[in-house]
Amino acid sequence: MKANVSAALAGERLDRVVSLVASITRAEASSCIDDGRVLLNGLVVRHRSRRVRDGDVVDVDVPERLAGAGLDPDSDVPFDVVYVDEAMIIVNKPAGVVVHPGAGNTSGTLVHGLIARYPDLAEIEPPAGGGRDRSVALRPGIVHRLDKGTSGLLVIGRTAEAVRALQAQLSDRSMRRRYVALALGHFTSRRGLIDAPIGRSEHEPTKMAVVAAGRAARTNYVVQEIFDQPEPTSLVNCSLETGRTHQIRVHLNAIGHPVVGDDRYGGARSSLILPRPFLHAAGLRLTHPRTGEPCEFEAPLPPDLAAVLARLRSQPESSKA
Repeated sequence: MKANVSAALAGERLDRVVSLVASITRAEASSCIDDGRVLLNGLVVRHRSRRVRDGDVVDVDVPERLAGAGLDPDSDVPFDVVYVDEAMIIVNKPAGVVVHPGAGNTSGTLVHGLIARYPDLAEIEPPAGGGRDRSVALRPGIVHRLDKGTSGLLVIGRTAEAVRALQAQLSDRSMRRRYVALALGHFTSRRGLIDAPIGRSEHEPTKMAVVAAGRAARTNYVVQEIFDQPEPTSLVNCSLETGRTHQIRVHLNAIGHPVVGDDRYGGARSSLILPRPFLHAAGLRLTHPRTGEPCEFEAPLPPDLAAVLARLRSQPESSKA
């Protein structure tokens, strides 16, 4: 993949220019440079910080593993459409579906399924300043995410303007998201606020944790029902004031009440065997990005979680909180 450096990019670092030219991430561009896959004016260059000049020719040999990661439509990806108009789409994502392409997930994501039903999403331009970074270009319309094992509601913007408006609601916390979780143990109070910063675990970098140097994170919870059998558990509603990676799972585990079925954050020790965390995005309240009207959406528990809850409610020791 060859391109001439324009005057607008003159003086930029080589790794940034490679990422723009090849539509790959900055880290991937650095790897290409390290591997000798980048030519500058016909010569291999291995200095990421090398500054380019107007008229330079950059030639990138993009590895097949990156070149093949695109947005090919996939009509087999399962999801339910709760609402759709010209500005936004509300979907109910099933557990097991990854939201957008990324490391190890180059096909079969929700984005691939959305593109199959709504091809116009592929035309959404990345935000200003984002260039054509592949990590941005491969998630058109995505405003927020759910973990692979979490089911429930997501909003997708259908235009660049709608995406910006919805992201602004996330930033100013006017968009409200409610989750239903089954947590281990009984809480000492019926309602509470978990205010604890979240960042990468110092001991396991692939996991998140409550850490002093993390980003601010706030989760409100309200206990709805408690159960004693087959072990003490609590059904709770959680609402997010912030949207950190794995926030509810990390916060509930931090206060000693991990989500049942969550094998990454302490919930696998439950006798209730679940193939995924009992966590569902059940409610979404937002302002319509075009009309300004308030909108509210609900998604009932999916069958797998509803069956677990029905079994717990059949025990004589279950009760409302």
